Amino acid sequence: MSQPSQPPATTGATGANLLEMRNVSQIFGNPEKGGTIALNHMSFAIPEDKPIFTSLVGESGSGKTTFARLLLGFQHPTQGEILYRGKNLAALNGRETRSFRHDVQAVFQDPFEVYNPFYKVDHLLEVPIRKFKLAKSRAQARSLMEEALIAVGLDPRVTLGRYPHQLSGGQRQRITVARALLLKPKVIIADEPVSMVDASLRASILGTLRDLHDNYGISFLYITHDLTTAYQVSDDILVLYKGNVVESGDVVPVIKDPQHPYTRLLVSSIPWPDPTMRWGDETPPDPSTFSMPPILNRREAPAEAAV
Repeated sequence: MSQPSQPPATTGATGANLLEMRNVSQIFGNPEKGGTIALNHMSFAIPEDKPIFTSLVGESGSGKTTFARLLLGFQHPTQGEILYRGKNLAALNGRETRSFRHDVQAVFQDPFEVYNPFYKVDHLLEVPIRKFKLAKSRAQARSLMEEALIAVGLDPRVTLGRYPHQLSGGQRQRITVARALLLKPKVIIADEPVSMVDASLRASILGTLRDLHDNYGISFLYITHDLTTAYQVSDDILVLYKGNVVESGDVVPVIKDPQHPYTRLLVSSIPWPDPTMRWGDETPPDPSTFSMPPILNRREAPAEAAV
């Protein structure tokens, strides 16, 4: 895969891509009058044969959520293509769309928005089982629900049968992960999945996502503004600034030795636990001086299927 305006921005793998963003731009407003560029000539791929755990990081307004919505098929790009197994999402037939919805799941930022307060949490799990015909009986459906809840660290005996307001924010978010897991997807796109839960629960939930990646072979795109958690759970990272990837590659060299000024600015904003360090001693770089692509690709070994 190649892209005229930006060098590699993806993890690479041999074989076909399950989900691919090819030279995508998203402009809001009238393009002829300038508009607002949310993403600029972006390419990204999730391989079919090798599960990946990639973080997409950047400040608010950098284009992260637009990136996720495009991959999920919630909106169509102004330019370029979103491909599922090599076919444009906009051209999928009914059977292919069903397969796409089965393979590509999402976990959103706000665990409150996915619940109807008039239904017990069982309803959230029963809907995908019914729509995708995952069970032939109520007993089998119950077994699938319990299996998914246990996989995300919840006890079915104290979770099922309760209303959303009777559960903590962390429990509600874990149930949304369990709902995605029910379908045994190939990809989960997690958009700020821990930003609205207590700090004490974030590591636990992210640890669960990492376990699902390791144990079930699910690819994750973890979208966040928090470089600390991105460093802890991901293998690769994309740094997004004003709709452009400015640095990418293996997470360790990108975070420990950032090269682009914007990445350095993000890393310098992390409150390190050093009592001798005074906050604000360093003068942050001026964002107006940041250059746009070509980006810095920090992959230790070149990948054959990188963008």
